[in-house]
Amino acid sequence: MVNSLSCSNFLSFRKQLCAMAQHKKTIGMRQGLGSAGSRNPSYRERQSRSSEQDDDSRQLIYGLHSVAAALSNPERQTDELYLTLNAENRLPDTVDLKRWAPQRVTPKELDKRLGSDTVHQGALAVCQPLPELSLPSVINEAKQTGRPILVLDQITDPHNVGAVLRSAAVFGTAGMVMTRRHSPPLAGALAKSASGALETVKICMVQNLVRSLSEIAESAIPIVGLDSEADAQLEEALQKHPIAIVLGAEGKGLRQSTRETCNQIARIATEGAIASLNVSNAAAIALHLHAGFRTGRLQTP
Repeated sequence: MVNSLSCSNFLSFRKQLCAMAQHKKTIGMRQGLGSAGSRNPSYRERQSRSSEQDDDSRQLIYGLHSVAAALSNPERQTDELYLTLNAENRLPDTVDLKRWAPQRVTPKELDKRLGSDTVHQGALAVCQPLPELSLPSVINEAKQTGRPILVLDQITDPHNVGAVLRSAAVFGTAGMVMTRRHSPPLAGALAKSASGALETVKICMVQNLVRSLSEIAESAIPIVGLDSEADAQLEEALQKHPIAIVLGAEGKGLRQSTRETCNQIARIATEGAIASLNVSNAAAIALHLHAGFRTGRLQTP
């Protein structure tokens, strides 16, 4: 008798839970956050997923500058746009919101979708990945413009890579080469740190970095690797245009196989108690120096 009663209570409790779930689903549909019959999963259904990528290959771009840049990029396909009222008012006038038909959300809803620690600034765009750039096109761009090729050797921190992208957008590059593995997703935190630079700097993803560096070398482009313990100073190594600048991950630096493909290893001259820099700061200095020599603003030492 006791077992039969417990089973009956359990079934009754389960029915109540199902009814509550259906009620919440109906409320979500009324608030315009997606419906069960729509092509894409509803906004609330995606709240527990990654803040870098959607349920398919689509990428999540958040932050006012990053979202505005994505919407303004003709090569970027944006499928969905979510904005708080404050974010909608703060977007630049160049963004035609009528074209995108944004869905109005609250900051808490974006927090649930992206994580409470994510600085989304009330803006989220669900986008298709950008077209990939081939290595030959990067090499050709470098030869035509004299701008450097920036190469990242397994730098995995998205904030660092985003900051490097921002410096690349400021000082100019022919393109940035990254490995498909051991590199952060081209979305999310990286895009936020890049502050729009992800939409302007051309990126080439490669399977084998050493093979790609060999291809660059075969094109008569010198390759310079950065290492804080090198003998040569960076100013001496950046005289040729174009050039490829290789940066290694913080801590482990350049891998041995990567070092062996470089024509020269150089360091940024320092005088303080700390001899090394954050990789994004090192990239900014290297790109600034090369831009100065390339344009004649800086004189050859």
